[in-house]
Amino acid sequence: MTTWDYEVDVVVVGSGGAAFTAAISAEAHGAKPIIIERSDKLGGTTAISGGALWIPMNSHMAEVGITDSREEALTYCKKLTDGRADDSLVETFIDYGHKAVDFIEKNTPVKFFAMSMPDYHPEEPGAKPKGRSIEPKVFDINELGDWKEKVRAHALPFMGVVTSEELWHTYKVLLNATKLPIELMLDRMEQGQFVHGKALIGGMLKTCVEKDIPILLNTRGLELIREGNRVVGVRAEKDGKDVFLKGRGGVILACGGFEWNEELKKKYIPGLVTHPNTPPFNEGDGIIMAAEIGADLANMHETWWMPATYVPGDEYENKPYANLCIGERTAPHSILVNRQGRRFVNEAATYNEVVKPFFRPNENGTGYRNHPAFAVVDSQFRENYTLLTISPGDADPEWLIKDETLEGLAAKIDVDPEGLVETVKRFNEMVAKGKDTDWGRGDSAYDCFVGDKTTPHPVLGDISKPPFYAVQIHPGTLGTKGGPRTNENAQVLDVRGRVIPGLYAAGNVMAAVSGPSYYGGGGTLGTGMTFGYLAGIHMAEEAKKQK
Repeated sequence: MTTWDYEVDVVVVGSGGAAFTAAISAEAHGAKPIIIERSDKLGGTTAISGGALWIPMNSHMAEVGITDSREEALTYCKKLTDGRADDSLVETFIDYGHKAVDFIEKNTPVKFFAMSMPDYHPEEPGAKPKGRSIEPKVFDINELGDWKEKVRAHALPFMGVVTSEELWHTYKVLLNATKLPIELMLDRMEQGQFVHGKALIGGMLKTCVEKDIPILLNTRGLELIREGNRVVGVRAEKDGKDVFLKGRGGVILACGGFEWNEELKKKYIPGLVTHPNTPPFNEGDGIIMAAEIGADLANMHETWWMPATYVPGDEYENKPYANLCIGERTAPHSILVNRQGRRFVNEAATYNEVVKPFFRPNENGTGYRNHPAFAVVDSQFRENYTLLTISPGDADPEWLIKDETLEGLAAKIDVDPEGLVETVKRFNEMVAKGKDTDWGRGDSAYDCFVGDKTTPHPVLGDISKPPFYAVQIHPGTLGTKGGPRTNENAQVLDVRGRVIPGLYAAGNVMAAVSGPSYYGGGGTLGTGMTFGYLAGIHMAEEAKKQK
């Protein structure tokens, strides 16, 4: 007989967007939740993310003059999932995502606004040119009192004080850090005014504190506890000791993916994830706990891919810090090449699609054809755009690889010189004609959105002015996409498709509703928080039955 240290209605494992949504939803529907977080900071990956949600039919789309419909959203989503996600879950997401947003805005200080970002595949049927991605407004972190120190901080603090819309449109600095509004940023930082994921987590945390929802830090979930076939609680570890938490209505796993678990990555991911772009605590704890009791795992070979760059010596949470690779592949005067010196992808495509070709096998069947990969740029790029952490006008650091000739640069990065010279020559010829006929760079409205709209072509520019520069681009990820399969209520299913009573999952710990695809900016949080919302409702109902 288990001796419980905590007895509540709902146990929430994790503290990111899906976890907080589940806790707040459960409390609002009459249940008493508790939240446990493995690390000493709250917010998980959400806290250091852009904080955007991709939500069809959301109430903010009218702000940017866009209408939406269930039919259009389903057409778009089902085309992208390509039959590799349960249609009923896709429909549930479409039907309840906007309701989850309305719930969050009604029950927490979090407020959103519509973004001008297009869906990630804007030419597909049912896509929208903007509005489905929404972003949190500024939140004053001082409203949290002592809890403000418990919210996870980004490795680059300034990234959390200017909204994406401000970066893209007001200041046009996405590709050039020298144009950042320094005075505004310093002022917001001094006043505790944050945006992005920190604003999202901060607003939801404030509600949890006001509702007296217990939160245990440094408490790692290790094992699910069952009575019969029903999950009734969790064994966790806190300060080296076991802690037992009972959830009458259920346990929800919302503790991230497994991108930092080398064993699970080798077992499931068909490629390398060498530079995760997440806090180093996502080791698949929830997935392992669910698998131990017979949960059916799905989509385990997929991740939210993100090309990453690395500056020697940069660390975050005592791990190498992987920065997002954006301008190095989307700004004019840049290309990505493989060891043969050949381009192999539309560099300006969505980050999720750019990494996938890294792992095409070599013709002899051993190794990967496009890994390692390198961004090659010229001095025109260097004079106008930020390269890793180096701004235009900065001196070239010692670690930056450069050469006066393409042949010399190729030798320094062990790339075929003839292949690189020929590739650049062909690329420059296509740039002169204003059309990338090889890979279609710039054909999509999304490509041009992430480029430099002040130039003759947002994403195309010749590579002709020495010296030339190269940086390695690594396969990173915003999180893995595999985990226990769930139903419309976020209940976990076993290998025969039956509900495991008392067990729920949401966020990157569950099998992604998007299958292999990425619907748009905020596709991770949009689905995760929607199913966190639904899980909270269902667990509250179950708790009432168990009393």
